Amino acid sequence: MTLLAVAGLDAGYGAVQVLRGLSLHVDAGEAVVVLGANGAGKTTTLRAISGMIPAKGEVTFEGASVLGKRPDELLKAGIAHVPQGRGTIVDLTVEENLRIGAYSRRDPEIDSDIARWCGVFPRLGERRDQVAGAMSGGEQQMLAIARALMSRPRLLLLDEPSLGLAPLVTQEVFARVAEIVRDTSTAVLLVEQNANLALEFAQRGYVLEAGTIVGEGSAEQLRNDESIRKAYLGS
Repeated sequence: MTLLAVAGLDAGYGAVQVLRGLSLHVDAGEAVVVLGANGAGKTTTLRAISGMIPAKGEVTFEGASVLGKRPDELLKAGIAHVPQGRGTIVDLTVEENLRIGAYSRRDPEIDSDIARWCGVFPRLGERRDQVAGAMSGGEQQMLAIARALMSRPRLLLLDEPSLGLAPLVTQEVFARVAEIVRDTSTAVLLVEQNANLALEFAQRGYVLEAGTIVGEGSAEQLRNDESIRKAYLGS
């Protein structure tokens, strides 16, 4: 079942157009990656989908149009966005950040979800009462993902989760997110420059150049495409 469908999406910043007729889709429970060089429009794609910037075209989620909705409305609809740079609230503790992630909920299971994500990301459990600003970059990235999951999204938008992280920490973050996709059937749309790791994680992918999709296929097809290997995989 198609969860997210994007068609003919145009978006940018003021007079600068970045996306030009972009189209992609994500199925329920699927992990999809968008690959591209710096400046290709990867971050803009997620910002347009999540309502952070104005856009034209079609964006449907679970069959309903969501284009033009505010980020908080999209969060309530089931789309959570972890932006580049993580966006944790550095003066609040780990637990306080997680509770903010659940602000749209009115159910009695928030405490159990906090315990759940502190179990998936053990470092968060160890630092539950510590302010986020005192944590390492990798720990803050884990917190940002866990905070987004506190809204119980059906689609998680991840913007460059490996940015600024050491290779071992990056592998740990991706391993935890892969577990989450498998165990909760949460779909993920990932933009990432570490193409090798992203294609190990995702089932499908798109290649973005100058705001336009120029290639797509299964992760295996993209790994075996000679032009993609040379451009993004270092081989």
